[in-house]
Amino acid sequence: MTGTVNRRFSLTTTPGISDAASRWLAGERWDEAPPRRASTVMLLRDGDAGPEVFMLRRVSGMEFAPSMMVFPGGGVDERDGETGLPWAGPAPAEWAVRLGCSPAEAQMYVAAAIREVFEECGVLLASPSASGPLARVDDPGWRDIRLALVDRRLSLADVLHDRGLVLRSDLIVAKAHWLTPVFEPRRYDTWFFAALMPPFQVADGETTEADHADWFVPSELLSAYAAGSALMLPPTVICVEEIRDAPSAAAVVVHSDELPLIMPEVVDGPDGAAMEIVER
Repeated sequence: MTGTVNRRFSLTTTPGISDAASRWLAGERWDEAPPRRASTVMLLRDGDAGPEVFMLRRVSGMEFAPSMMVFPGGGVDERDGETGLPWAGPAPAEWAVRLGCSPAEAQMYVAAAIREVFEECGVLLASPSASGPLARVDDPGWRDIRLALVDRRLSLADVLHDRGLVLRSDLIVAKAHWLTPVFEPRRYDTWFFAALMPPFQVADGETTEADHADWFVPSELLSAYAAGSALMLPPTVICVEEIRDAPSAAAVVVHSDELPLIMPEVVDGPDGAAMEIVER
């Protein structure tokens, strides 16, 4: 995603972030939290009004981004980098070139994206073969598998091996790379991916981390954001804007040509602390 340099976002609707940002602007300093690797996925389909995106609203008690509208995603599990992870599609080495990291890191980011979108909305981008139809996950037993992944009783490799499946890295694309600002107590080095909603599967949003999940028309969600009735962080807003401007879901699910690391910086704005988007 390009064209984001020097864009400014007010923090008036995010009190927790605004308070920390204001203290940082006033000169207060604390130890910077080390960023944790994370992946998130824009799951897309075509609707009557154009592309639609599946999103969740995080529960208000979450320590990071409470009550925010987000894409399915979360932190990388070190086991996402396990050797021998069943894999089809572009190899980790190819992903490493695209993401600008080591093959081991690239595998973790891609595997985390596949795992998280299954954990949080029940969509599994895996199949019995490298090019065949995706797995059917409507059997009730898959609910227990999702819970075991969330609880870390199982790894993604465990599930794929047990079910005779391969991860389909050809079904996701890299869209953006964001780093949480230095003043925030929880920081994430996050890759944003996109994927088309597969047929014969259902996105359900059955996760304890969200109190609402649904398919959204981007223009309507952005209007709610502008009115203050929907909360989103800057990376999410920019991604939703790109989806709004696309003619179809398939037009979004293509690799971005440029993938600079983007980290918001806190600045003084007309209404107080604000985030300014700068590429690195």
